[in-house]
Parts: sequence; structure tokens; C-alpha cells
Amino acid sequence: MIRAFIFAFVLALTTVAQAASRPPNIIFFLVDDLGWTELNCYSNHFNETPNLDRLASQGIRFTQAYAAAPVCSPDRASLMTGQFPARLHITDYLHPTDEKFLSPDYITINQQLKKAGYFTGLVGKWHLNGDYGRQRGTPKQHGFDEVICSEQRDIAGGSYWHPYKFMSNVTARLPHEYLTDRLNLEALDFIDRHKDGPFFLYLAHYAPHTRLVAKPDKLAKYKSKPGAGKNKNNPELAGMLESLDDGMGQIMSELDKLGLTENTVIVFMSDNGGERSVTDNYPLRGGKSFLYEGGLRVPCIVKWPGHIKPGMICDAPVMTPDFYPTLMDIAGVKADRSQVMDGVSLLPLFRGKKQLSRDTLYWHYPMNKPHFLGGQSCSAIRSGDWKLIEFLNTGKVELYDLARDLSESHDLSSEQPKRADKLRKRLDDWKRAVKAE
Repeated sequence: MIRAFIFAFVLALTTVAQAASRPPNIIFFLVDDLGWTELNCYSNHFNETPNLDRLASQGIRFTQAYAAAPVCSPDRASLMTGQFPARLHITDYLHPTDEKFLSPDYITINQQLKKAGYFTGLVGKWHLNGDYGRQRGTPKQHGFDEVICSEQRDIAGGSYWHPYKFMSNVTARLPHEYLTDRLNLEALDFIDRHKDGPFFLYLAHYAPHTRLVAKPDKLAKYKSKPGAGKNKNNPELAGMLESLDDGMGQIMSELDKLGLTENTVIVFMSDNGGERSVTDNYPLRGGKSFLYEGGLRVPCIVKWPGHIKPGMICDAPVMTPDFYPTLMDIAGVKADRSQVMDGVSLLPLFRGKKQLSRDTLYWHYPMNKPHFLGGQSCSAIRSGDWKLIEFLNTGKVELYDLARDLSESHDLSSEQPKRADKLRKRLDDWKRAVKAE
């Protein structure tokens, strides 16, 4: 009896020691088109997001996190490579017959993590193929070990109930299957299959991209709430967000059940700002497709037990490509010198530092014609609290002091022409350096 107890005790200690010696599991939970102020912990009191709020209370919440672009494909390419979209020459969303795609020549973050022994999986949206018929730049070609419920054709317009129009080969696993629920279920199964880890799970939800479709019970719930509207407190958006939040709760519970919570990093982020046809993004100006704050500033939360103090709030400007070097640092992987890295590691912020050594962010969003949601062909630079937007078709610039004018309502370019000229020159120099199209 005593011998059996000692054996069990030693086995438990060995298991704990093994878990502590290996790099942490990583879950990157990316959502589509979620605006900066949609979560309860970001001041929205109509939407109900208890699990994401709990995640924020257990980790760090960024107040000035930025997407690398105001639309999805370039931001996702930036996440995968750690580079600015302008350097990648993927600066707009990829059309279903697009000649552009994310070349397998790039070393993606999952490939870097595999060097440290990670098993890698994508569940959900990729949108970096370009022409789907030609099968170029697929997630498998980029080295993901498992690719689950990822689109095989154009994803525009939404398809949230089975059968999914862009995944005709996917058989339903749930009654009256709802896509967000299915992706959450696949994420749980992935975690369970690879619980002995380490694993990297890139859970890329299609929601809440329009056409908005919430589950009927959730839609009815929010329609009956006081203050429900269309561009503010949208019941369809709130219902879809609650399904995403349910998934985060299920993942956190599964990690608890498997004893993985203390050795798992969770990142939650949106790929760009909210679409103005379904939300107002207040107090930010603009939305998806704009280089105003409403198109770029996004919710971002990171939890890393034992390394990030619970309840931290960080005001430092950070950006999507920063997660590439950050995740490599977490995993203990060295950078590959053959690939330029535009992002910087966020580890100093996790440790309590207030700012990064970098103080300048850049965007480049050239278009032949305005986006159907209203955005125009622009480039932008943020240096400190100053932000300049250059309209590429006209040459006009706008200058804003974000510290005093978060809504970008007062253009200071005519009042401070020297500052505007200096920022514009820096923006031009950057575009030449990255060989922007």
C-alpha cells in the first residue's frame, strides 16, 4: 500500500516536472471583424462576454492594439509572417480568383514553433490562398500538421449553418449545426488529442463577419434587451459574439479539466475593426476598410499564467506582426535570419514595462477604387500619439493627435504643417524601404 502510494506520488511529480520543462501550449483565438468596443471588458454593456472578460481579468488587456490592415487577408498574412502587409505585397483581401497568395517560401509562425516540438493545427479561416482552384499557399503547404474546417472556396456573404457553402466536404457533427459551435468543438477535440503537447492551435473563427447570423435563441434574447438597435447594440452581432464567448469558456474549462491551464498561453484578437453597417465603433471614427482608428484598433487579450500578472491593462501601441516574435520568444525559438521581421516581441510588456522601444507603426492600403464599405486608398503612420493619413489618389494628408482626439475629428495638418511634412517624409521613406506597391 505504501509502495503504491509512493509510486503514484513520484509519478505525479514526474508529470508536473515534465509539464514545467516543456514550452507552453499556445492557443491563438482570432475572430473576424470584431470592433474595439464590442466586449464587456472594453466598455460595452449590451453584449454579454463573461468568458472573455474573465480571460482579461486573468491576463493583460491591450487598449491600443492594432490590426496590420483594415481588412482580413493582409492582417492574417502579417500574423503568419511577422511582416508588414506592404512588404508582403498582400495589402487587400484576396479575391476568390486572386493571383496573389501567401507563398510557401515564407516561414510561417507554425513552422517556427515546430522547431520547438509543437504539434500545429488550424481550425477555421485561412483566406491566404488567392485563387482557390489553383491550391497555392494553402495551410498544408505552410506546414500545419492538421487543417480542420478551413474554407475551400470563396467565403464572402457568410455561411453559418450546415451545409456550409464554402466547405461542401464537411459533414455535420452536431444537430442543426452552427459553424461557430462546430469550430469550438473541433478546438476542444484538438486540445484533447494533443494534451501531452506542446501544441499550437490557431483557432480562426469566421464570425462575426457579415452576413450576420446569430442562433435563434441568442437573437431573441438580445432583441428583447433594452437599447437594442442596428448600428448600436446589434442583436445579431451580440448573439454571434456570445457564441464566440461560449467557445472561449469551453476551451478554458477543457484546459482546467486536463490540467493544462497553467502551461497554456491564450491570445484573443480581431483581424480588423468592426463593419459600420452593423456597428458604430464609437468613439472611434470609421470602421473596416478605413485607416481611421475604427478600422484598425481591435480588442486584444493575452493570458499566460505565471508570466503575466492578472488584471494588467497596457496602453502601449502594439500590432499584429508583434505576435510572431512574441510567440517565438515564448517557445524559446530563435529567429531565422533569412526572413525579415517587422514585429517586435511583447514580452517586456508582459513583464510590466509600460512601453516598447519602438514608437512608430505603419500601414499601407492601396486600392484602384474605394472599398465597397467606403474606405479609400491610403497610407498611414503613427508616431507617439501623432497619426498622419495620406490619401494616395489625391495626395491630401490628415493629421491627428490621438491623445486628445481619439475620434479623429480635428485635422491638424494645416495648423502643424511642419509636423505633417516630417511624418509624411518618414512614411515615404518606410514605403521605399519595404518596397511597397
